[in-house]
Order: sequence, then C-alpha cells, then structure tokens
Amino acid sequence: CKTVDQILPACKIEVPERLTVSHTALQEEGLAERCVSVPIRQATDAEILLAHSEEYLEAVKKTPHMSLDELRTFTQQYGDVYFHPNIYHCAKLAIGATLQLVDSVMTGKVRNGMALVRPPGHHSQRSAANGFCVFNNVAIAAHYAKKQVLIVDWDVHHGQGVQFAFEDDPSVLYFSWHRYEHQGFWPNLRESDYDSVGKEKGSGFNINVPWNKVGMENSDYLSVFFHVLLPIAYEFSPDLVFVCAGFDSAIGDPEGHMCATPDIFAHLTHLLKSLAGGKLCAVLEGGYNLTSLAQSVCQTVQTLLGDPAPQTSELNGPCESALESIQCVRSAHKPYWACLKHTVAPPVSEPSTKRCKLAEKEEGVQAEGGQKEEGDGQKTEEEEVVWMKPPSRLAPPVHTEVALPADLEVPDRCDRVRSSLAPTLEILQRLRSHLLCTVYYYSQCVCVCVPPQGCSDVAGLMQAVLCLLLPLAYEYDPGLVLLARGPGSGVGKAAWAQITSLLQGLAQGHTLALLQEEAVGTTAASLLGDPAPSLGPLGAPLPEDMEAMERLRQRLQTHWGLLQNAGEQMITASKETYSVTQMDNNILEN
Repeated sequence: CKTVDQILPACKIEVPERLTVSHTALQEEGLAERCVSVPIRQATDAEILLAHSEEYLEAVKKTPHMSLDELRTFTQQYGDVYFHPNIYHCAKLAIGATLQLVDSVMTGKVRNGMALVRPPGHHSQRSAANGFCVFNNVAIAAHYAKKQVLIVDWDVHHGQGVQFAFEDDPSVLYFSWHRYEHQGFWPNLRESDYDSVGKEKGSGFNINVPWNKVGMENSDYLSVFFHVLLPIAYEFSPDLVFVCAGFDSAIGDPEGHMCATPDIFAHLTHLLKSLAGGKLCAVLEGGYNLTSLAQSVCQTVQTLLGDPAPQTSELNGPCESALESIQCVRSAHKPYWACLKHTVAPPVSEPSTKRCKLAEKEEGVQAEGGQKEEGDGQKTEEEEVVWMKPPSRLAPPVHTEVALPADLEVPDRCDRVRSSLAPTLEILQRLRSHLLCTVYYYSQCVCVCVPPQGCSDVAGLMQAVLCLLLPLAYEYDPGLVLLARGPGSGVGKAAWAQITSLLQGLAQGHTLALLQEEAVGTTAASLLGDPAPSLGPLGAPLPEDMEAMERLRQRLQTHWGLLQNAGEQMITASKETYSVTQMDNNILEN
C-alpha cells in the first residue's frame, strides 16, 4: 500500500530534519544543556482565534479525519502549503510552544529564548494557510502578549501574514527584509514593497526592506539594522521583541541565494537584546539548507545565552542595490519617525536592478521560476556554495573583573582584582591572556570617551551611537573597546548601560571601562550581560545635533562604507551640499 506521503503532495524542503539537525547541533555544541527546557502544550481554540477566523479554524480541525482525496482537495485551495493528517496537531503544538516561551520571558522565568517549531507561521493569514504555514505563530503570540511589540522578520520571504494582521495597529512595529526583485519573487505582492508602511493609525509601523537582487552579504544586513531598524525601534521602545527567525536568509539556502554567513545572526541577535530590557523571543520560520540552518540556530542561541559575539571580518559598505532599498525605506518613513526627519534622500524611482531587469526583457532574456541569470549574483543549481564553519566562540571562565576601592560595592558575580600592579594594567594583562592573538588585539582599539557635560539629549546621543559609532566600529573591527566616562557627563545610567551593552558585540566582548565611582555599578551589570534598562520612547533629537551628525556622516562615508545610507547618486550630490566645521565636530564629540 502507498503511504500518505506518497499519495499527497510532498514538500522537498520544509522537512522534519530541519528540527532534528538544529537540536542535534545545539546538543553537540553544549548549548542545549545550558538552556532551560520549557514544557510545551497545545494551543487552545481561543488562542488560535486571536489571529484567525472561526471558519478557518473549524475547516482545519477537520483535516485529521479527511480521506486522502479530501486532504488533497483541501490543500489545493491554498497557496504553497501541504496538509497532512498530523499537521493540525503539530500546528497547535507550534503555537503552544511559542506561547509557553512568551509566558516564561514575561514572568521572568527566563530572560529570553528560542522556539524551535514547525510548521512555520509568518505567511499564514486570518482565513488562509499559505507558504508552508497553517497558523501564524508569532502573530498569535503578539496578540497574546498584549504588550508594545516589535516583530523583526529576517526570513528571506516576506511575512505577509504578520503584516496583514497588524497593518493598522500602532502597538506592533513590524519589520521585514525579504527577496522582492520588483515583485518578481514569491509571494509576488505589491504590498511587500518599501512604500507599504501600514494603514490608518498603524501608518509608519510597517517597515518593508525589499531585496531587489540576491547575494546580499553581512554588510548589507548590518547596514539595514544601523540605518533603518534600530533608530526606529529605539524611538518605538518595545516591551517585547519577537524574531521571525527564518534562516533561509543565510548563505547556501536554496530559496534565499544570499551570502550572509551564519555568524551574522549572532550580531543581529546581540543588537536586538538591548531593546525591551532583553525580553526577546525568537521563533523558527524558514531555513532549508540543513548545514547553514543548524549553524545559524547555534549562533543565535549562543548569543541569547550571553556568550560574546564572534569577531567580525571583511565588513565594508552595502551594495548599491541595498543602498537604494535603504534610501527608499528611510524616505517612505520620514513622515512618521523623528529619527528620520533629517533624511534628505528621496526614494529611488527607478532602482538600478529594475533598469537591468527591464533591459534584459528588451533583449529577450527571461528568468524562469524566479531564478536569476548567470552574473546576477545567484548560484546556479550545479554550483555548490561553500563557506567556513563559524569558529568556536570565546567564553572565558571569568566574565567580568573589577579593580576598585575596597569599600565600593559591585555585583557578586564580578571577580575583584587584588594585585600590587596598577589596577588598569592588571586587568589589561588578564584580558590579554584570554586572546588568541595579542599583537592584533593591541593594534586595533575603539575608544569611546564621554567628557564632562557631554550630552543632555538622549535621543541625539542614541542616534549618534546607532548611525555613526556602531557602523564605524563594526567596519573597523577592533580587538578591544575602551570606555571612558568622566564625572558629570550628562549621560544617564540607562543610556550608559545601553551604550555599554551595544558595544559588547565588538571585539569578542573585550571591553575595558575607565570610570568614576558613580557609574561602576551600572557598567559592571552591563558587562556581566544584564539587560540594559529601557530608555522609554525617545522624542525628537535636537535639530542642530542631527544636522551636525549628518554633515559628519556625509564627510566620513567616503572612507567608511557602513556609514552610507543612500545610493551613489545621492552620495555624489551630498558631497556638494555638506561641509563640516570645527563646531560640528565639537558637537558630535560631545
């Protein structure tokens, strides 16, 4: 007799091995045993109805009892989905596991976590299954949490189901980057483009970054975080962060055809951990190359556990197509977010990739099945994509050491240095003993100094950190971060904790802080990995600060590619517009 899988349409890429290889990798890397295992349960009807219609739920409920012919007919009414007699049960478990994670994070049982579940969910809509997805796990969880929620969807496909669920809801900020190729890639929706910003009260709370070519790299992903997502997210100030963690955006994936390596997800996760007091729930979506999927899951979980992020290398500016998308998104959202009010670049009306596509059509060269022609950055099916396995991440036995007067209190988890050597020299020597290459370590250093009366505007300070300091520092790739904070700097404890936390993504976490006593406790807590306190919704930065920062960014972007946030045409035009005075430099240094 033929099995169910032989009779029903079968999916060749959304397979059970996606979960088994991911979990096995977590075990082999010793990460699973460091995690708290959260018991799972089935979702209730009431929970499913938070994001789906009753009619759709009742229809799916019948699938376990359908004949094979009935299942086939039921499946065919939806797009790119595969119903099996067990899928309703599995889908309820996927939701239940996600909600158990939310409960654990929001009650403080765990700081953060990842739900390894299938079927995925972000394509599923209120009354329709779609794209391997039956129920929308993250949309249900966002409704369930009843908080101000940020959803970051780094899957390579647009999560249109999540977008449609919240496009008029200002309590949910949805961000998605995805292959779009001028509506030429699945799900081929006009609503997936950069100018779909939300509706009515939700206008500005839907951010789409369309990738209009394949082959995007680590620099492209980081640039979008620095110049689009993080500035808006800090202004939004979420209570909870969800990640639609689709790893088909990693190298080697047969759907994504991108070139971002698995270790970049360690950095993306680290940057998001500074939001919402560290409350982050990652939920598995796509990812169909079993090797890069398992590696990316491990990189994400290891960062959630608090291990130092891996060293970055060979970062440079984003490609021209990515810059055009960034420019368009920033322009489209300028009316809604104070952090973008200084944006001067208009949308790109006819991106370069679109012009290339039109030219190819005129020559009669057509792509089939969403595949790209040779030379457009995509590998052919015959080519094998090869990349280096992410190196083992440094996890020193002592996380944080302090050299302080004996009467000053610090967290018990700190190791107090007692030595006849000068305290700073003692800590430097101990840091050095944990490094693989001490020569390189001392040759690359980022120094962040906040002088007295440095900054009274938190919004402007965070803009400078996110859009200037982090891009420069990541591209520089230091071996050490030196933090210096003078008395009366004007930087509050929460803002200082945020800066300290964000900068620990650099230099494998190697950070030396030289401080006055007033900031020691806050800094030590951040260095230990404690979540940085929320800054609250940020207001509009001071116009003079933003103008000065923009002039400085314009001057420096010629030498530092990660500072770029617009296409080449705008960069050339800006060179004729902006100049930097000594007064501007003084403002930005402060």
